[in-house]
Amino acid sequence: MWGRFRKAGGRDSHGLRTEPKAGGDRRPHNLFEAAATYVTACAQDDQQRSDEAAGWVSPEALSFGVNELACRAVIALARERDESPETVARALLGLPAA
Repeated sequence: MWGRFRKAGGRDSHGLRTEPKAGGDRRPHNLFEAAATYVTACAQDDQQRSDEAAGWVSPEALSFGVNELACRAVIALARERDESPETVARALLGLPAA
């Protein structure tokens, strides 16, 4: 049974591997670096840069990084505004207060 978990974990961990940067730099992109670049590019309506960042990591890793960035941003804004994270998230999305 544990062998199945190890095999499944091994397959999933390959999805989190990153590709080396172009231009000779052999250090692979960090999934959080990819998420930050992707979100910034989307906010600036830079399709080419968002496509580039999306190619640095697997779609699953990018999704995880974007989710983590969103959570951290909402928490930071909530602390700054002295409001609850739910209030901030709903306001950012234009939703009525709960």
